[in-house]
Amino acid sequence: MATLTNKLTDTEVKNAKPSAKPLKLFDGEGMFLLVKPEGGKLWRLKYRFGGKEKLLALGTYPEIKLKDARERRQAARELIAKGIDPSEAKKAEKSSRTSQAEGTFEAVAREWHKLIHTVKTSEGHAARTLIRLEQDAFPYIGALPMAEITAPMLLEVLRRVESRGAIETAHRVKQACGQVFRYGIATGRCERDPSADLKDALKPVIVKHHAAITDPKAVGRLLRAIHDYQGHPVTRAALKLAPLVFLRPGELRHAAWSEIDLDAGVWTIPAGRMKRSKQQKISGTAHLVPLSSQAVAILRDLQPLTGHRQYVFPSPRTSTRPMSENGVLSALRRMGFEKDEMSGHGFRAMARTIMVERLGIDENTVEAQLAHTVKDSLGRAYNRTEFVDQRRTMMQTWADYLDKLRQGADVIPLKTA
Repeated sequence: MATLTNKLTDTEVKNAKPSAKPLKLFDGEGMFLLVKPEGGKLWRLKYRFGGKEKLLALGTYPEIKLKDARERRQAARELIAKGIDPSEAKKAEKSSRTSQAEGTFEAVAREWHKLIHTVKTSEGHAARTLIRLEQDAFPYIGALPMAEITAPMLLEVLRRVESRGAIETAHRVKQACGQVFRYGIATGRCERDPSADLKDALKPVIVKHHAAITDPKAVGRLLRAIHDYQGHPVTRAALKLAPLVFLRPGELRHAAWSEIDLDAGVWTIPAGRMKRSKQQKISGTAHLVPLSSQAVAILRDLQPLTGHRQYVFPSPRTSTRPMSENGVLSALRRMGFEKDEMSGHGFRAMARTIMVERLGIDENTVEAQLAHTVKDSLGRAYNRTEFVDQRRTMMQTWADYLDKLRQGADVIPLKTA
């Protein structure tokens, strides 16, 4: 006698109530609705394959209606008739979908970011890279398999960034995508990097240098304004020290008293606070800043005010944080120096330009003091702890020259060996 099928109705399925024990409502040909005590309703198919009884999940009600469950039962029965175990076929399909998902641009990019990028770069750099990918790449190509993304498709993504005027960001997104594709090639998710075909396809980045005063007479006017500044004593000290040490603004404002030896006249900045790669921050040497007598005097005057705190230039609101990154900038604006005339970074350009062009100081020595990578004639990078005596002489020469500019003297260019 033929097995009865389609015994259930939509109403019976809908009104099925849970009981103390699991309840099975059979529809025929091995399919039944399992009503769990906690209320869940699951479609199941009982079948035999290879002489063994097996159970196949067909979905959950009400997501899968009675009609849909019957169609799934029929498809499973057809596989069994062909000698294919529907449970194994389901596992293979799921594995294929997972493999495809792992090969999408977003999946590979996140894997690269976690395993490679965060290890090589600083925390801030890595965070910015991920934000760019999440905002400007993932929404458009994130779900696509790596191998299917072409150069025109990637260019369309980058054009969106260009269209809002963010030219530099477009180049940075392209660079990050290129690194993702190269990682994809190495891990077998794609065969080529389409970003390599976009070398000249983006608008060029117009480099804007930090505003800086480099004319000696104008420098003298700036120094006199700083000398006469009547703002907060901490800000005033930072302003006076900035041209003498010409550090990056972040390195200056994060200065800690524990780094400074006033008796020896040297400031030792840990590698981790310098603008370097993550590896250099971990294993690199500290950056030495010889302090001129003028710089030491500024710090000794400030010591009674902040010497008992961690930071040399603490925030006026809390001693647990350094002064704001806008502290020096705001002071410059209040003194009448506009943003296109002078910036916090401008003290570095001022020192480099005048010391090399006006004072004739060796360019490599200046670059080393700026914490730039410089090499000797054999291509070896200078050790940041070497040439301390030469750099100490240079820093004192520079401080004396600035004093003369501030006093309005007619300074004769000074040449040093």
